[in-house]
Parts: sequence; C-alpha cells; structure tokens
Amino acid sequence: MIAWLRRVLSPPTHDVAVSSADQVLQDRSFGNSAWLIADKLIQIGFSFAVGIWVARYLGPSQFGELSFALAFASLFGVVAVLGLNQIVVRDLVKLPHMIGATMGTATLLRLGGGVLSVALAEAGIFILRPDDTQMHLLVLIVACIAIFQSSDGIDYWFQSQVRAGKPVVAKTLSQIGASGIRVILILVGASVVGFAWAHLAEAALLALALAAAYGYTESGFKTWSVSTARARELLRDSWPLIISSLVVILYMRIDQVMLGQMTTTEEVGIYSVAVRLSEVTYLIPSSIVSTWLPSIISAHTANEALFQHRLQRLYNLMALLGYAVAIPTIFIAGPMIRILFGQQYSRAAPMLVVLTFATIFINLGIARSTFLTAVNWPRTHLVTVSLGAIVNIGLNLWLIPRYGGLGAAWASLVAYWIAAHGSSLVLPHLRRQGTMLTRAMILPKWW
Repeated sequence: MIAWLRRVLSPPTHDVAVSSADQVLQDRSFGNSAWLIADKLIQIGFSFAVGIWVARYLGPSQFGELSFALAFASLFGVVAVLGLNQIVVRDLVKLPHMIGATMGTATLLRLGGGVLSVALAEAGIFILRPDDTQMHLLVLIVACIAIFQSSDGIDYWFQSQVRAGKPVVAKTLSQIGASGIRVILILVGASVVGFAWAHLAEAALLALALAAAYGYTESGFKTWSVSTARARELLRDSWPLIISSLVVILYMRIDQVMLGQMTTTEEVGIYSVAVRLSEVTYLIPSSIVSTWLPSIISAHTANEALFQHRLQRLYNLMALLGYAVAIPTIFIAGPMIRILFGQQYSRAAPMLVVLTFATIFINLGIARSTFLTAVNWPRTHLVTVSLGAIVNIGLNLWLIPRYGGLGAAWASLVAYWIAAHGSSLVLPHLRRQGTMLTRAMILPKWW
C-alpha cells in the first residue's frame, strides 16, 4: 500500500535519466505530498465539522450574508496576491542565489497589495449596497485577511524546497485556534459579525505560525532584502497572472455575488453549502499539484521526454481523483446534506452533484497550470480563464433568474470545462495539452 501511494504521489523516476539534484527533489515528493495531504485532511476535519455547526447555527440567511461578504472581498483579494504565487516558487527553484531578495521583495509587494485590496473592496461594497451598513462591516473585516496573507511568501519558500512539514504544523495550529474561536462564538450566541472576525483571526494566527516556522530554518529572515530591480522583474512576469487571477476569481466567486444581487441571501447560503462541500474535493489534488510543480519545472529544463511524461501522469491522476469523488456524490449528496446541515439546506444537494463534476475540470486546470508556469506562458493562462469567466457570467445572467443556485452551478460546470479543457482544444499552441487532457478524461490510467 505504501509503495502504491509513493508511486501515485511522487513524480515517476523511471524511463528517463535524471540529474542527482532532480533525484533528490523526487525523493522528497512522497513525504511532502503526505504532509500536504495530512494538512488538508486536518483542515477538512476541523473546518468541515465546525463549518457545519456554523452553517446550522446561522441558518441560510445569515450564512448567506457571511458567504456573500467573503465572495465579494475575494474579488479584490487578487490585488493582494499580485499573481506572484507560482512565479515566486519558480524563481526560488531556478534562482537559488536570489532567494533573500525574492522573499523580501515579494512579501513587501504582497503587503502593499493587501492594503490596496481592502480599500478597493470597501469602496466596491459602498457602491453596490450603499445603505447596507452591516454588509459594509462584514466586507471590511474579511477583506483585511489579505493583509495577513502577505506571509504566503514563506509558504512559497517551503514549496520550492519541497518541505511541507513545518507549514503543515503552522496551518494545523491556526486551524485549531480558529475552530476553537468559532465554537466559543456559537456557545455565547454571537452574531454573524463575530464569525467574520473569526475568519480574520484565522488568517492572523496562520501568519504568525508561518513566521515562527520560517524563523527556525537555515535561511531565516536575516537573509531577506528588498530590491527594486527584483520587484520590477517579479511584476513584469506576474502582471498577466494578476489579470488572470482576477478572471479566475470572477468565474469562481462571481456566482455567489450575482446570486446575492439577483436572488436572496438565503439562496446564497444554500448554494454556499454546496460550494464549500465541493471545494473540499480539490484540496488534496491541489496539494499534489503543488508538490509536483518544482519537479515538473526541473524536468522542463532538463529533458522534454520526462517533462511530457510527468504532465500526462499528473493529468491522469487529477482525472482519476475527480471521478472518484464525483460519481459517488450522485448517490450520497441528498442524504449527506440533510444529515449534516438539516432540511433547511436540502436544496443544496443537486447543486453539489453538479459542482462535484465541475471539480474534474478544476483538477485538470490546476494540473495544466504547471505546464503554463514551466513554459512561462502566463498570457495563455489569461486567455483560457478569460474565456471561462465570460461564459460563466453570461450563463449566470441567463440561468440564475430561472433556476437560482442550481443555474449558477451549471454555469460554473460549463465555465470550468471551457477554461481547462475546451480552450486547450481551440488554441493551436495548447492542442497537444488538449489531447493529453482528453486522454486523461477518457482513459485516466495510472501505470
């Protein structure tokens, strides 16, 4: 069993000769994936259990208000990310002599972006809902999460080193602390505003824990520096990803915002339960992909055959994981929703079925992003997600007034397919990847 898991979670080492450095990277992959999957399982355990309790406590209407605020703030949170996540990981792998400048500069850029995103989110909600003072407060609180997420640069460093142990411990501690806060809020009968503060507290705890974990590494903060030249280089490579990240957020979160504007907060709450359950299904795939990323980048530099071989194996694995979740959900969605969340959320069941099938394309899109990062085609990523966003918004305008949350779920399914697979068949320079993705969807073998 362990041997099979090692084979699944680690990039293959056979068939093609690899360098000693690449071999070390591969040897770390299994343990790193195991750490990351353990992290996601812990997240699922704590956030899922407590999240169910929170949803039942708040009810569809108040839970819908909180979900709307989180979705709305996330539209502006991409300004804080600045498209730097995979760019920083790439440069930490390829430019080890510039780690200090990359880390310090990227963190400062993220901090400035976080402050800007808070201002934009608050201005946006004042325009959209000028008289809703409670929503103004909710958005202000959850938008500040972006400021604390400037510590993500530390996580990027651990990713580049394929060392997930310390970040997992940091995330687990922050998750435990945040879950405890939410339980206390339920027991004391807190309002929905209290749960917005709990989201912010979770981000702050994670930032502190990551900083503590990084402080004990061989690099540490003493090596950091800020370089205007490094800032220009990072922003030059990442600006298309800033736009594409905004587009990604649009087609991943605009459904909840449009539901909130076109229907009721209760409908948003019911739909958000389906969204959150479906999002759990690609936590583990995203962890596996993040582990494979350094090895795929290394393979692209060293050997084209190894590069394509690893990509196909990754696509196959992502499709298999998607089917393994989506097919059983057809049969268990209804009873699961009623047992966990109560009859008041029962209409989330068909939405969940549709959204779990959409995660097949989300998995494949995440996997294909490793190819786009390795070959440095950020503009292509922008084109593909733009197509998905346009389709999602258009279908939402048509389907939400007719079918509510279920219409939004179908719009998301089609949009995710367009962004991940459909665009790969249409764009000439992606057709090889489109063929590989099709092969993974039709026959996702793992050998």
